[in-house]
Amino acid sequence: MTDLVVMSLERWDDVWRRNQYLISGLLDSDPTLRVLFVEPPADPLHALRRRVRPEFGSRMRRVDDRLWAVRAVKWLPRRFDPFAAGRPVRHVRRAAERLGMDDPMLWVNDPGAADVARLTGWTALYDMTDDWLSADRPPTERARVAAGERWLLQHAATVVACSPELVRRKSDQRADIVLIRNAVDVARYQVPTERPADLPAGRTAVYVGTLHRDRLDVELCADVARGLAGTGSLVLVGPNALSDADTTLLRDSGVVLLGARSRDEVPAYLQHADVLVVPHVVSDFTESLDPIKLYEYQAVGRPVVSTPVAGFRDAAGVIIATSSTFSGKVAHAATASYPMRTSGRRESADWSVRVQAFQDLLVGTIC
Repeated sequence: MTDLVVMSLERWDDVWRRNQYLISGLLDSDPTLRVLFVEPPADPLHALRRRVRPEFGSRMRRVDDRLWAVRAVKWLPRRFDPFAAGRPVRHVRRAAERLGMDDPMLWVNDPGAADVARLTGWTALYDMTDDWLSADRPPTERARVAAGERWLLQHAATVVACSPELVRRKSDQRADIVLIRNAVDVARYQVPTERPADLPAGRTAVYVGTLHRDRLDVELCADVARGLAGTGSLVLVGPNALSDADTTLLRDSGVVLLGARSRDEVPAYLQHADVLVVPHVVSDFTESLDPIKLYEYQAVGRPVVSTPVAGFRDAAGVIIATSSTFSGKVAHAATASYPMRTSGRRESADWSVRVQAFQDLLVGTIC
């Protein structure tokens, strides 16, 4: 295998997610591999509606020796653009041609990118990380995602899912879905770090992850912060995709929002938390997940309080709480004395194991 084009749901940035860990590992293990990472298109009109600074895509940039990233621009909503289906295909083809990628394998993370697989004819691997049909989305977007996912489940050479629940839900459309869970860079999370300077003084309950209504229970977070007032703080670390109203509610309740931190900075926030929290909504969408933060939280060995969501619900040592008891259990855990410790190395939960599974799968798909 020499060339891979990745249709990603996220940008290649300092906040690492599943496909970045996997692709970085594959590049390390295969010196012949080259990767074109196609980021979600910039949407300047949507940015203006949200009153944030618009972005206008980017030329192809070299991220590493054998890794390039490219980002297009979405100038019009799909309903007003008669050529919307073909634009991503032309964009990706041009970028691949510039790199001399004549017949790459296509790694599809975004079901909305099914047209690229359909119109290029490239061998496709579909990696499912979320059940987007269970997320709260407008009907037109949901229909587009459903059509793309249906095509990929029928025609992709290989389909992977990150959770057993995703395998179960989609098995009526595809019987041979391969389960490859998420993981953590165990060794890096267990190297002792200094306490971050911007972590508030006093006791801290820390959450690390993207702040989004699909996952985060905003009202529960506000309740936790009020319950910790005078003794500690609820600290949210991660990109903020919440509305202005939700952000204001959190800040007015005393929640500390630190924003995104790079993958190299994240372990310090986890290691120095008095308690790690998972104030997630319990929904069909969150039931489909295999949360990366589960593995990250386990690696640092701090106490964890979670709502009864998939992954955490069945994990050993996690304190499970309903919305009515969550704030009290967080306050108790934050003020109790838990010694700093590291859990034993869990080889099966390390990204290196997942990378090897993907490498075997990709080679098998080509052969």
